[in-house]
Amino acid sequence: MLAANLISYAVPPLVGKDSGEKALTWMNDFHVRHLPILLDGKLQGLLSEDEVLNFMDPDLSIEENNPVLIFKSVTPDRHLFDVMKLIVDSNLTVVPVVDPENKYLGLITLENLIKHFAETVAITQPGGIIVLEMMPRDYSLAEIARLIESEKTKILSCFVSSPYGKETLELTLKLSKQDLKHVIATLTRFGYQVKSSFFESDYLNDLQERYDALMKYLNP
Repeated sequence: MLAANLISYAVPPLVGKDSGEKALTWMNDFHVRHLPILLDGKLQGLLSEDEVLNFMDPDLSIEENNPVLIFKSVTPDRHLFDVMKLIVDSNLTVVPVVDPENKYLGLITLENLIKHFAETVAITQPGGIIVLEMMPRDYSLAEIARLIESEKTKILSCFVSSPYGKETLELTLKLSKQDLKHVIATLTRFGYQVKSSFFESDYLNDLQERYDALMKYLNP
């Protein structure tokens, strides 16, 4: 999934002559804390809600208040994961998409990004989930896949995470079988720590609950 496929046109950009009050109204209406500022169709930067709240006079235009803009954007060929990293690293609610000449093409909202990501990881095939915990030096997906496939089971998807404050990695695997006892036994025999396991329905219900809670937070 590329940035070009994530562009939303539901949230309009601002121009320098718009007032700070208009910027706040639009941010509230579209449930975002950032909006792009354009000049002649080109991106000037992102205006944050915090910056508008510090305006001396929000009834004056944005350019008259001389705000500090955030210079973050992506090109259409950037991957979904690159967009997610930028949002997390820069604490953004929208990411502008521009061409190589900085022409504004649209933006990606945090809400839209999460929806697309949820669709990407929603696996329709039946199966089960296991979570392995290990030191980074012990991580070898090729070796883990070999052991799992020795039990006539396929890896359908995998995610690696590093829990905050821990030196270990967590590897979440969606597998092609729901009955995981033989896979778990094999992995355990070869020294892998199986932290938890789920049937697909249990895992997806938990994932759906978290997703619904996040959507509720984004759309109060």
